[in-house]
Amino acid sequence: MKAVILAAGEGKRMRPLTYERPKVMLPISGKPIIEHLLGEVKAIGINDFIFVVGYHDETIRDYFGSGAEWDVNIQYVTQKMQLGTADALRRTEGLVEGKFLMLNGDTIVSADDIKRVINNIITLGALEVRNPEDYGVIETEGEKIMKIHEKMREPPSNLVNAGVYLLDENIFKVLSKTAKSKRGELELTDSLQLLIEDGNDIFWKPIEHWIDVSYPWDLLAANELLIGRISPVNKGELEENVWIKGMVSIGEGTVIKSGSYIEGPVVIGKNCVIGPNSYIRANTSIGAKCHIGNAVEIKNSIIMDETKIPHQNYVGDSVIGSRCNLGAGTKIANLRFDDAPVKAKGLDTGRRKFGAIISDGVKTGINACIDAGMVIGNNTLIGPGAFAFASASGYIEENSRIY
Repeated sequence: MKAVILAAGEGKRMRPLTYERPKVMLPISGKPIIEHLLGEVKAIGINDFIFVVGYHDETIRDYFGSGAEWDVNIQYVTQKMQLGTADALRRTEGLVEGKFLMLNGDTIVSADDIKRVINNIITLGALEVRNPEDYGVIETEGEKIMKIHEKMREPPSNLVNAGVYLLDENIFKVLSKTAKSKRGELELTDSLQLLIEDGNDIFWKPIEHWIDVSYPWDLLAANELLIGRISPVNKGELEENVWIKGMVSIGEGTVIKSGSYIEGPVVIGKNCVIGPNSYIRANTSIGAKCHIGNAVEIKNSIIMDETKIPHQNYVGDSVIGSRCNLGAGTKIANLRFDDAPVKAKGLDTGRRKFGAIISDGVKTGINACIDAGMVIGNNTLIGPGAFAFASASGYIEENSRIY
C-alpha cells in the first residue's frame, strides 16, 4: 500500500512564518510537521510515499530527497496552482493501485489511529472538536457516513474530518466531476459526497491522537506535546560545569559551553553553540546552526535554524524564525498585567503566557523590547531601544523599520 501526503498548500493562517516555506515544513520538537507524520505512517509498515507538493516545493524536495535517510521511497507530484484537495489528489492518478492511504500533511496522527482507519472498506478518520466550523463536518448513522460538509458557519455536529483516509481507485472517477466550492476550490469532501450519492458506502473510525496547527501560536502547544516524547541523546560536546536535567537531545557538532543549564525536555539541533552561561528551560526546541549566548534565557519556545540570540536576552513562549539576530539586551514580554489571554493579530491565542511570533530574517538592536502578542514579518529591523508594541492589529508588516 502507498501513502499519499498532500503538502502543496502554503497555510495562509500561518503567515508570516510561511513566506519562505510551506506549513508542513514548520518545525515542531526539532522536526518539520510532515516528518512527524511520515514517521507515524512508516511505523505501521508503509514505506512507499507520494508527496503532492507545490508552494515552495524545493524546501520539501531538498529536505527529504528520495527518502533514503528515512528508509522509505518518496515520489513527488507537483500541484502548480493550489486549487484544492481534490485537485491535489488528481495529480496522483495512475500512480496508485487498489487501496491507498491519504493524509493531510499539516496534521499529525498516531500510528495506532492510522491502523484503525486502514481496513477493507473505504474509511475516513474523524474526531469531535469544540470548533467544528473550522473543519469539514460529517453526519453519521452508526459507523457509516451519510453526509460530508466542508467548512460551514452552523455545522450540524462536532464530528469533523481528521484528514486521514483509506481510498481506492474509485475516487478518481468522481474527482473529475467535482465542481468548485463556494471558496473557489475543488474540495475532496465534495468528491466523497459524490461517492456517497452514487451508492458507495464510506465509513468512519475515531481518531484519538490528533495534532492540528492552524495559527502560529498553535506550534507552541504542539511542541509542548511532542517534545515530551523525545529520547535523551548527546551527540555534541559538553564543556565542564554544564548542567543537564531531564530529557535533552543534542545534535552532532553542537557545543554546550561552561556554565550553561539545560532543563528538559529540550531539543537542540546540529552545529549550535550554546553558552557560556545560557539557561535553556523546558519545552524549548532549537534548530541547527543556532547561537544562544551569554546570560540568555529561553523558555518554552521554538527557535528555527541559523538564528542568533547571543547576549543577555530573554525569550519566552515564542516562535522565532530562521536567520534572526536579537541584539544584546533584547527582551520579549510574555504576560499581560491583567493575566488575560494574550491576543495576536487581533485573535485570542487562548494562552495566558505568549510572547511573540518573529519571522525569518528579523534583527533587533540592543535593548529592544517586544510586547506580548506581537507578530513580526520577515526582514523587519527593530532599532536600539525601540519598543515593538502590540497595537490593535498586533502585526508588523515584513521589511518594516521600527525606531
